[in-house]
Amino acid sequence: MYQYNNDNCNVLRLGLPKGRINEAVMKLLADAGIRVTPSARGYRPAVSLHACEAKILKPQNIVEMLALGSRDVGFAGADWVQELGVNVVELLDTGLDPVDVVAAAPRALLVDGELPGKRLVIASEYQRLTRDWIERRGLDAEFVRSYGATEVFPPEDADVIVDNTATGSTLRANDLVIVDTVISSSTRLYSSPAAMSDAGKRSRIADLTLLVESVLEARKRVMIEVNASSDDLEAVVRLLPCMREATVAPLFGDGGYAVRAAVLRDQLPELIPMVKTAGGSDVVVTSPSQIVP
Repeated sequence: MYQYNNDNCNVLRLGLPKGRINEAVMKLLADAGIRVTPSARGYRPAVSLHACEAKILKPQNIVEMLALGSRDVGFAGADWVQELGVNVVELLDTGLDPVDVVAAAPRALLVDGELPGKRLVIASEYQRLTRDWIERRGLDAEFVRSYGATEVFPPEDADVIVDNTATGSTLRANDLVIVDTVISSSTRLYSSPAAMSDAGKRSRIADLTLLVESVLEARKRVMIEVNASSDDLEAVVRLLPCMREATVAPLFGDGGYAVRAAVLRDQLPELIPMVKTAGGSDVVVTSPSQIVP
């Protein structure tokens, strides 16, 4: 494949996705303190990172441009990386916009919930993924490439479709039943191999990854603050499943101790009653914006 010559450029080239995943990525960057401001050039917003220029592209184009080397780093779905089969470096799984790429068919076509043994026509935007799935399943099938609105193909123009779905609502609305999950996908941060071979860009990409990861870590956790007497301190600290060790500081006037720890958000329903039972008081829970381990 032709490689874009980017050797003498110090600007970090960022690919931002358009479409469904754009809003979640923009919020992620904003929470990391990175401002992305629309400009008169439309698809070229201003970014508050030093020497960084961004372009808004379709996720599949971001993947292609990373492989080509004309983008250094960008956000895209793992489904398109697998579909295009290109060489890019996965830096971080954001877990945002989780989808499944599934095979679905009209209920009337199925035999005991399974695909029939006849020759099938299968439509999808995902050519590589679908052909691989057909081979794995040992199906007698003909592939038809779709260009959007794949769910409308059955039953007249295709027997089966392979498409991505987050909730399955579009499939159900078209009376389609999921018969298999091809892959699971989410939005991830990728870089180009060319950028990772450049020490300067590799360092800047590592910084960007750290900022994004700090937001994702903060979203999973809350900061819990609780007061405890000298007698209850050890029992309260022992209950707090913090990242390393809880922070303990004496209260004014020797009135006990203040204990502070970052805990997993989903542990709160069990944790708060246990802390109270152990003698903790004045419990305060706050949400951090970023956590850097």
